[in-house]
Amino acid sequence: MYLVGEALIGEGAELAHIDLLLGNKEGPVGSAFANAVSQLSVGHTPLLAVVRPNLLTKPATVVIPKVTLKGMEQVNEMFGPVQAAVAKAVADSLEEGVFTDLDIEDIVILASAFVHPDARDYNRIYRYNYGATKLAIRRALDKFPDTKTLVYEKDRAAHGIMGFKVQRLWDPPYLQVAMDLVDMGKVAQVLQEVPQNDHVIIEAGTPLIKKFGLGVIGEIRKLRPNAFIIADLKILDTGNLEARMAADATADAVVVSGLAPT
Repeated sequence: MYLVGEALIGEGAELAHIDLLLGNKEGPVGSAFANAVSQLSVGHTPLLAVVRPNLLTKPATVVIPKVTLKGMEQVNEMFGPVQAAVAKAVADSLEEGVFTDLDIEDIVILASAFVHPDARDYNRIYRYNYGATKLAIRRALDKFPDTKTLVYEKDRAAHGIMGFKVQRLWDPPYLQVAMDLVDMGKVAQVLQEVPQNDHVIIEAGTPLIKKFGLGVIGEIRKLRPNAFIIADLKILDTGNLEARMAADATADAVVVSGLAPT
């Protein structure tokens, strides 16, 4: 058995992100568990999850720092609220019957935990890591997400940390707003007035691109980071090259011009 779970909970520097593996001691997860405990590296020292000193949680769990611990403040946070939170989350999951169909002496858990260098609030660190660990365990056992959920969400969801959403055209109709302008002040004004909506497409018009070059797409992106941006290049030849140039400038699509015999 080899199960994978993940969860992100919280906000600010204390935000918690748990990547979790759950599996049999005799399998690859068990080997990874033994390697984590026995092969230490500077700044990434794994630690067994204990509810209190001398009391391991069950199933046996190892906490692995996913960020290099560079000072004693981070070390204390990892060996304090993070360790306690992960251990308590596993123990509470056991009490709540989450592992009912499993032999807890036959399985182990690897929990990779994130601690931001600027995190300071032990209470938030504990609560966020507790919630993230419990959710990651539940998701691992439920094999979340199922394929239907993944396919539905992949073009609708926004990443929690990335800061912007990569929009895809999945639900027409759309309103396409063409920036056929040569004044960046006017462009900024229009973009500020156009409502934020998944059904609005921003077009970098041909005059705008001719005036400022493809770099103008990046300027539009700064003003509307979540927008679906089309570069109206009216490509007639060298399509592959020009499309790649537009993509490198963060355009989501390009306009081509087609010619056909009468």
